[in-house]
This record gives sequence, C-alpha cells and structure tokens, in this order.
Amino acid sequence: MLCAAPTARADGPDRWTTPFGGEFHANFTIATDYAQSGISSTENKPAFQVGLDWHSPYLLQDGLLKDGPWLRLYVSALGTNVSFPETGPGEEIDLAAGLKLGLFGKRLTLDLGYIRYLYPSFPADLGLEYGEWSAKLDYDFGPLIASARVRYSPDTIAHAGRSWNKRGLITVPLTFLPLPDGVRMKAYGSLGNVWIEKPDVLELPGNDYWYWQIGSVTSVWGLDVTVAYTDTNIEASGCGFTRACEGRFFASITKVF
Repeated sequence: MLCAAPTARADGPDRWTTPFGGEFHANFTIATDYAQSGISSTENKPAFQVGLDWHSPYLLQDGLLKDGPWLRLYVSALGTNVSFPETGPGEEIDLAAGLKLGLFGKRLTLDLGYIRYLYPSFPADLGLEYGEWSAKLDYDFGPLIASARVRYSPDTIAHAGRSWNKRGLITVPLTFLPLPDGVRMKAYGSLGNVWIEKPDVLELPGNDYWYWQIGSVTSVWGLDVTVAYTDTNIEASGCGFTRACEGRFFASITKVF
C-alpha cells in the first residue's frame, strides 16, 4: 500500500540514536484520505497513522565520506486505520525490512526490501494479509529527484494472485521561491501502473489500471503539510460504484520526531 505522498525522512542529526547502534525516528500523520495505489483504503475518510523506523549504523566505512559508497539496514512499522465496503472499519499494520545502498554520497540510492501487510481486526479467512518485495532507485540530479519503484507480490490481497506495481516519481525542491526562513517546499508528480492476475477477486474491471498524483509538501514549524490531487483510470462502475477510485484532492499533516 502506498502512503498518500512522499514523506520527509529525518536522516540528519535530528534522528534519535539508540544504545545498540543506529538511529530511529517516529512520525504521526493526520490525512483526509489513505490510498492504496490511487484507490482509497478508508472509503474517502480521514486516516490517522503512526510510524516507527530504525536504520543501522553505516556498514561501509566509506559512507562517512562525502562521496563514498554507503550501506545501511532498516526496519519499519506503520499503523493506520482502514475501511472497506465489505468489512467496515479496522486497522492495518505494515512491517518492512531491507537495505539501502548509496553511491556518490546520497545522490544515488538503491532500496531493496520486503513489506508485510497485516489486518489484525479482520477475519483471517478473508485473506487480506499479504507481502510484497520492493526495489526502488532514486537519483538526485540537483534541480530534481527522479525515482523508479517496482513492487511484486506472489499472492496479493484477498488471494488475487500475482501482482506488479510500477511507479515513477519526480520531486522538485522549490528552492527558487522567496520563502521565509525555516520554510521549505517541494512539488512532486507520480505515475504508476498496477497489474493483478485475478482482478475479478477485487471486482476490478481488468488486469491493470493506472494511477497518478500531483502535489506539494511544505515543511514549516517542524511539520510536513501535503496538498495533492490523485486519480485513477477506473470508472465508478469498475470500483463497486463507490468513490474510492475517483479523482480527489487530499491533505495531510506529518510530524517527525
């Protein structure tokens, strides 16, 4: 599942160090919606999310150098409310682990990981719990950051078979704007495609669909404020005649600790 927008990561000195090495941070988000690849997972209602993540110390000594390669391990957890037409409201817990490899300082980053999606408040026989393998490549060109991500599940949600989720993302820091001290902004746009082996299980109209999003993130007073628009190419008739797949604006506020 996808968070609504790119979130800020506290990779600098604000991260908390741990007695056993490495660093961690926590975050809390209030959002007007929570989307799974463009499809609302809260029936277009607000979401409240809490996240934790830990990054290991640098496993390559050159990671301490300005342009040296670096390698880190990470684990993370995210809890959020969800709501589906067939089940009603409940909870989702996302557990992830992986490694990040960096080259040329932090300009090129490869992220390889595994994500497990848990739904403890729903009956197990619904088969909602599933896992995804993820590969993500980022490159910081300076004026913009380009990102490509692929996720694969051998058996996606509700036992709908194999799935592929491919997404491209461009982020542009708006450093040219005359902003007050302590205020930063960035704009972003993404385009993704989901392919599912058994779309009829999820009542989708076909094996694949497209989703996209455009928005901005403003960092001010220690908060990250996102305002964006997201949409899919799925008509209401292919989305259970709900509003979950339609184009909509959303907003979120995130605090990173």
